[in-house]
Amino acid sequence: MDRLFKHIAACNNIASPAGLVPFRIGAEQVGWLEPELARFLAFRPRDFHFDAGGVAVTARLPAQRDRILDAAARDLAKAGFLRIRGEPFDIRATPNGPSLARLDRGAIPAFGIEAQGVHLNGLVRRPDGPHVWLGKRALHKAVSPGEWDNMVAGGMPAGLDPLATLIKEAGEEAGVPPEMAAGAQPAGRISYVMKHKNGMRRDILHIFDLELPETFTPRPNDDEVERFELWPLPRVFAAVRDTDDFKFNVNLVLIDLFLREGLIDPASEAGRRLRLELGVCD
Repeated sequence: MDRLFKHIAACNNIASPAGLVPFRIGAEQVGWLEPELARFLAFRPRDFHFDAGGVAVTARLPAQRDRILDAAARDLAKAGFLRIRGEPFDIRATPNGPSLARLDRGAIPAFGIEAQGVHLNGLVRRPDGPHVWLGKRALHKAVSPGEWDNMVAGGMPAGLDPLATLIKEAGEEAGVPPEMAAGAQPAGRISYVMKHKNGMRRDILHIFDLELPETFTPRPNDDEVERFELWPLPRVFAAVRDTDDFKFNVNLVLIDLFLREGLIDPASEAGRRLRLELGVCD
């Protein structure tokens, strides 16, 4: 079990926000800034207000906030702080709160803003037990190239909810028809806070399970996945326990699956501690 806890610890490697600067949209704190990035923003006094409580975007209208943050992100990219991804994410003060502004996905960690994403366990029930579809990440991927991933996973773009994101990603990544993807069942949420090379990842992962027929085989539908393989769940468990072959946050999704499928007794001391450290929300 120690190896499983190490995976969780690797995704929660920030003990506290000490030394970071609070970042606000109006009065709502939404993120944390490295001091160097905060100093960069100090050269934009018309857009960012500095006070004892940190740094704030004071524009009242969402469209104005979007323009301010987009311009800052592009300048920060030119300065080497981050990489523009061309995909806006919503900024919220709480996971279910209203969108206060939008910011390019590549700038989210630099501003220490909470992001949300979806992960899908593609399950095939066989007489010898459950099997799981896994995707092999393409070697050109900037994050975790060549490592194993869930069958479908992706960040939640601005304007979409978890299920809409799942249906979109399932079609793009694995060729899953929308009507099939819409049958996925919500299985809970997990969260983590992780030091990132460009700041802080504060991620909430919405987990879905999809029971698939033997006749369905996922197919790479873009250049993000090299291939898919169907593994017995005990083999997946052994690989997560004994190797670092999976993308860092996929380990957490699979540990949650092991608990729900009974490979780890959720009522045991280890099971209760794993759920606690995963930040599981049913």
